[in-house]
Amino acid sequence: MSQKITLQQLESFLWKTADILRGNMDASEFKDYIFGMMFLKRLSDSFDEAQETVIAYYMSKGKTEAQAIVLAQDEDEYDSTFFIPQNARWDYLKDLKHDIGAELNKATEAIEEHNSALEGVLVSIDFNIKNKLSDKKLRDLLSHFSMHRLRTADFERPDLLGTAYEYLIKMFADSAGKKGGEFYTPGEVVKLLVSLLKPHAGMRIYDPTAGSGGMLVQMRNYLAIHGENAANLSLAGQEMNLNTWAICKMNMFLHGVYSADIRKGDTLRDPQHKEQGQLMSFDRVIANPPFSLKGWGKEECDSDGYGRFPYGTPPKDAGDLAFVQHMIASLNDEGMAGIVMPHGVLFRGSSEKAIRQGILEDDLLEAVVGLPSGLFYGTGIPACLLIINKTKPSARKNKVLFINSELEFQEGKNQNTLRQIDIEKIVATFDDYQDIKRYAKVVDISEISENDFNLNIRRYADTSPPPEIFDVRAILHGGVPVREVQDAYIQEEILDGFDVNVVFNRRDDDYYDFKPEIGDKEELRILLGEANASIITQLERWWDKYHVSLHQLDEQVTNAELVMKGYLAELGYE
Repeated sequence: MSQKITLQQLESFLWKTADILRGNMDASEFKDYIFGMMFLKRLSDSFDEAQETVIAYYMSKGKTEAQAIVLAQDEDEYDSTFFIPQNARWDYLKDLKHDIGAELNKATEAIEEHNSALEGVLVSIDFNIKNKLSDKKLRDLLSHFSMHRLRTADFERPDLLGTAYEYLIKMFADSAGKKGGEFYTPGEVVKLLVSLLKPHAGMRIYDPTAGSGGMLVQMRNYLAIHGENAANLSLAGQEMNLNTWAICKMNMFLHGVYSADIRKGDTLRDPQHKEQGQLMSFDRVIANPPFSLKGWGKEECDSDGYGRFPYGTPPKDAGDLAFVQHMIASLNDEGMAGIVMPHGVLFRGSSEKAIRQGILEDDLLEAVVGLPSGLFYGTGIPACLLIINKTKPSARKNKVLFINSELEFQEGKNQNTLRQIDIEKIVATFDDYQDIKRYAKVVDISEISENDFNLNIRRYADTSPPPEIFDVRAILHGGVPVREVQDAYIQEEILDGFDVNVVFNRRDDDYYDFKPEIGDKEELRILLGEANASIITQLERWWDKYHVSLHQLDEQVTNAELVMKGYLAELGYE
């Protein structure tokens, strides 16, 4: 039996495809052709597998192989897979020599004619652009994709192709830089949001700004990890960008999700998920809408026919709270939403303040989570998560939990990332709904009202250290103040249980002295040994601040002046 393809092999194979396309094409355009070609190959290989089963079935019923092959060309035999017509099968495509782009376009059109679920997905990719895709490049692409068979049986694990596809989407987001944020949200942020929303089997899930579908896929993954039936989840999404919508549809199919209801269009101006003229309602809504979108459709939404904006519409140059209200309107009576937002929505005034006030007075906001800066493509600004809950538990009613995780992340060269430990801390804090000093605070809505409905996270959960103490007496006369050493912030956040008697002697009730055997900072470091860097830094700071007092400096200056006068007298200068 041949070796099964590993994730690493598949990722490397797919990424090498980009090398074939380099030249006349911008890197941001690669993805459409690579995804399109990969999807064509996968469809064809899956069809071949299904066709072999049909042929074997008819031969087992006494038909000859030739008869069975003819019967296997009837598309009615393929109700659980896509039917691929002759001119779109890989056996035909791989040997094309001339006018390949036109033939590939015909193949994608033929596939869509036979499979209504794929309508618009493949024809959004135009292979027949001669100045970018020469016959030679297309021959090289076909040859490259012929190296591996892409049947599920060929993979090390069943979800391998979907996982590799997500890897590709991430790689393209990396290379697209700022534009990457339009179709990709970092996986760690999605994982966090999904873990806060805790979906269950049987739920209806909706992403109104679906991008390439990563959030919907992770909702399914969450069920699988938690031992629930991931297939028993109804997924819906809407995406405005046609190419991104096509990528999302492919992403669903490659993850084996054939029932996902992914629609095209502008969610604010023209929501697509409706029942009897009303918005469909969902158990969970999850989204990362475009930050502070300009020209989002204020005029149309001012006369909205779906009752989505009971608290008013935001300004025409910042659509954030229009998306939030659309999501609230798309929840059923027990529903929850998790939304990525820029910090501005928490404190901007005017119409946005009125919307915040309405959401708070209707007691829909369960938590605000502040994230570190630099997590997202194309923007260094920090973002936050809003957790909306239509049925908050009684202990959480008329309260909002603020979590400030701005300091807890892994620093990266181009982007910062959330570590697993950071995600777990946020989720545990949300689940416990308790105060944690300099990290989380449960706040009554009455207090937020007194603050003019300002949700600025630092106002409630401030991570910044208190102002540094400067003891004038110690600066003048030396000694490290006991009150500074025993300050709660220094003890909890910096010293963290370190025994200061290792380096200090107690002078009196109010001051410590450095031990007399410590002559300089180098000896201080030796004495501290393997202590944490933060402890060493703090003790060196105290050494610089208090070890040499102004009184001692005065003495040293006086002594230096006396010595200088002695030299001058010896030289005859009186």
